[in-house]
Amino acid sequence: MSESSENTGAQRPEGAGSPERPAAPRQPAGASGGSGLRKEAARAAELDAAGPLTATRDRFVLDEDTVYLDGNSLGALPRSVPGRIADVITREWGELRIRSWTESGWWTAPERVGDRIAPIVGAAPGRVVVGDSTSVNIFKAVVGGIRMAGKGCTEILVDATTFPTDGYIARSAARMAGLAVRPVEPARIADEVTERTALALVNHVDYRTGELNDLPGITAALHSAGALAVWDLCHSAGALPVGLDAHGVDLAVGCTYKYLNGGPGSPAYLYIRESLQERFESPLPGWNSHADPFGMDPGYTPAGGILRGRVGTPDILSLLALEAALEIWDGVSIEEVRTKSLALTDFFLECVNEYAPPGRVRSVTPYEHRRRGSQVSLESVGAGEVMEELIRRGVVGDFRRPDVLRFGFTPLYTTFADAERAAWVLGEVLREQADRDTAADAGTATAAVPPAEGPVAGGDGG
Repeated sequence: MSESSENTGAQRPEGAGSPERPAAPRQPAGASGGSGLRKEAARAAELDAAGPLTATRDRFVLDEDTVYLDGNSLGALPRSVPGRIADVITREWGELRIRSWTESGWWTAPERVGDRIAPIVGAAPGRVVVGDSTSVNIFKAVVGGIRMAGKGCTEILVDATTFPTDGYIARSAARMAGLAVRPVEPARIADEVTERTALALVNHVDYRTGELNDLPGITAALHSAGALAVWDLCHSAGALPVGLDAHGVDLAVGCTYKYLNGGPGSPAYLYIRESLQERFESPLPGWNSHADPFGMDPGYTPAGGILRGRVGTPDILSLLALEAALEIWDGVSIEEVRTKSLALTDFFLECVNEYAPPGRVRSVTPYEHRRRGSQVSLESVGAGEVMEELIRRGVVGDFRRPDVLRFGFTPLYTTFADAERAAWVLGEVLREQADRDTAADAGTATAAVPPAEGPVAGGDGG
């Protein structure tokens, strides 16, 4: 969630090996009809034909032989990116060189790209700045929040189910400030916050289970106790409405390489509520956030507004790749994305229930829409091996230890046909796994029975 290293796990790169398809799809247990066609395939085709976001798939580079359900770790490549980066390299860098800081708009890119992200997360212009990694921005947000907290605060709360990096950084920041850290389940934060709490760092969507936490309710509860709300949006931005301004969120951080499709290691962003910007004191005061960056004054004077969230020289190649990637949002509303996300994940869960043998998988992602992000996580025996086999057959998800299969649904390019095919292949893999387990159990039982005396009826004696 916080770093691109989240992509680790039992997973091969997309396209590795030779993806296999079941040679002749057979009717799975529980499926109806005698034609040999999969029950839900026709329904998927109807849903795709009627869907408002079906055409946006053409804005991405995708392999039609692969079902890509790992956009919650790394989004697919938008077609707008390669040409833009080629121009940045050959013309802006190759010909204009240093002039591009002004003539090509490099210097203003962090806040300009931030303004492209702002409507996706429900923020007005001037409240989001892009740059640095998610981890660095979490550090800025947590320390900056502690410095704005009221006197007498002795602790910060941390989402007990958080992606580990968030917890590491929160603990480090708290040590520096002399505060305690108290892990709390998100659903318990409203009951656990006190007047001694400086802030709470919470994940909007749980990276492992896909559960959506109550951002409006938790934020309001924190404010009622005088604490600040700091949200990690890595698994929600670009997948569902966030409403940062509407819900009074104080600080927020998110990555851009998942549902925003900015590319591997693309820069993260920092949101600072407008009324807090002049009070925000960054723990990393760099020359890029100085009021007069080229004055080279040894004393630091922060710039006004969201610019004080900058630190050092921005990563221009990645930043401009992200800017090009965000063009795919032209004409797309986040509400449309949410509607399709819920429909896709509903349909996938129905297909898994239809195709998978009973008892082999269990959803740890909530079924209730208000509690679901845009991924489905399934507990499975031997999940690592199951995911390896899915990837070998052309269905790319990922695996989280010890037993969770994760499938991320990116509504801008994931189709209902993708969801149906993924569920079918998963059912095939799980049925084969069940058959092997049954055979192994039978072999064990046979070995445990003492051999009969004399020839076995019907046997050949061998």
